[in-house]
Order: sequence, then structure tokens, then C-alpha cells
Amino acid sequence: MILLANSEAHPGIEESARRLQEGEDGLTSLIEGIKLVELDPRVRTVGYGGWPNVLGEMELDGSVMDGDSLRTGAVGALKGYMHPVDVAHRVMTDLNHEILVGEGAAIFAKEIGAVAGDNLIDDSKQVWWEKLEQAMTPEEQATFPNVPLAPLSNNATDPERVRDTTVFLSSDINKKISVATSTSGWAWKYPGRLGDSPIIGAGSYADSRYGACACTHTGEMAIRCSTSHAVVLYMKMGMSLDDAVYEAIKDLDYLKDGYTEGVTIHAIDRFNNHKVVSLNCPGNITYWFWETGMDKPEERQAEVIMTK
Repeated sequence: MILLANSEAHPGIEESARRLQEGEDGLTSLIEGIKLVELDPRVRTVGYGGWPNVLGEMELDGSVMDGDSLRTGAVGALKGYMHPVDVAHRVMTDLNHEILVGEGAAIFAKEIGAVAGDNLIDDSKQVWWEKLEQAMTPEEQATFPNVPLAPLSNNATDPERVRDTTVFLSSDINKKISVATSTSGWAWKYPGRLGDSPIIGAGSYADSRYGACACTHTGEMAIRCSTSHAVVLYMKMGMSLDDAVYEAIKDLDYLKDGYTEGVTIHAIDRFNNHKVVSLNCPGNITYWFWETGMDKPEERQAEVIMTK
């Protein structure tokens, strides 16, 4: 068995590893670990304590994929609920759909009895307004939110320079490969923005015949290149895991316009190999890894490729 997750997985990675070690279903193990991440205010880009959109609203995204059945579930721009990954899973199990967004996602969350709550903590609210004040004239501050939002969304600086997600990937005792994600998205994003996390094939993809992939950081890039599906497809075409990831890096590096800050790819194959490569992402990039025989997950350094 194998478990792979990004750096922000620390509140839940040991829970997922424990459940896998006890023989639980892989996707369930990932979901239960991510739920702990979603509740931890130290993780500022996921769930409770995340950064709001430009209007000061918390909009959460999440997704799951079962690599045996290729069933998926996803939610986007979900407001008022604590566990988008849980709601995404119920989309997969309870509906004949694959994705719900906005008001529809919230209606469904209420219908299934999902845990409701306000994810915007006081610190996030304070920092949000301070950043907006810096980007607005006094006249705009007086009339906010009745001002053009696009310039504010583009110019307000992410306080941590982090556009991240939590991503968990696994191969369980039955060799089923699964992936799950959760995020609050970019700080100060335009209302209704979806990143790659809830878009299957962009931010995540799993197929037990070949492997799985999930991305963090600049979701717009992964959307344009269908990065996660591309990695799995390259393995289907006969590439090794390493070569598949490097080929996807080439696809991303080809992007010359739009917002192209960087992407980190997390991938596993059906032989329990793993690969984490960061393209043009600033800072120290780490990830969490566990496999059968290890006492607990280890934090490791990602491979870094800088082309600009």
C-alpha cells in the first residue's frame, strides 16, 4: 500500500495511513484524513481558516475519484459547510451527477445533513480587508462592494503567496487507487471562480489500471493542460511514472500567456512508485509519503524544476 499527499496534509496524513494499515477502503481513508485538514485553522488554504474571495466569502471546492469504477464526485464554490470533500463523496454515491456548484451544492449539502459552519475566522477576515484597503481608493472603500471587482481580485496580494490545495492519493490493500482533494482556492479570487481541484482530469485523476495524479498551486495552468489526466494517460501509453510526469511538466512549461506562476504534480503508479515534481513554485516544496512497513508518514523534499 502507498499514501502520498502534499505538505498541507499534516493534520490528517497519519489518520489516513492508520486506516489504510488497518485494511480500510482507500478512498474512505483519504476522505477521513482530509476532513481533519479541513478543520485545522493552521492550514490557510483549506476549509476552516482559509482565505476568502474578494467579497469576503468562503467558497470551498473538493473532489474524489475511485480508480476502480472511475466514478467521481466534486463540489465547487460551496458556502456554509465544513467538509467539501464529504459532500463531493456523497455526490458520487447519491446522485447521477459528477459535480455540483454554488447554490446547488449547498442545497445538496443541507439535504444530506452535511456539517454546516462558518469557515471565515476573524484573522482571515481582518487580513482580507487590510489587503483590499491597500488596493482601493478612499472612494472605492466607501462604496465597496459596489465597485469593479476584477481589478481588486487581480491586484490584492495573496498574504502567503500560496495558491494551494490539499491532495491525497493512495493504493489500498485491494490495489484500488484513489484520489481526493479539498481547497478554499486563491485568496481574494473572483466570486464563483473554480480552480483545478473540483475539475476531474485537471486537478486530480485516478485509474487503478495505471495510477493517479493530483496538482497544487496554479490551478488555471492544470486546467489548461488537463494535467492530472495527462499524467495517467501518458502511463497508459506506456511511459514510466517519471517520464509521464516530466512530459506533463513540458506541457505546463509550454504555456506562455495567462497566469503561469507554477504547478506541483503529485503522482503514483500501480507498482507503488511515486513522484512529486514542482515547476516554478516559490519556496520550500515538500510532501508526505507513507507505504506499508513504515511506522508513520515522512515529510520529504519535492524535486524542483525552475524554468523562469
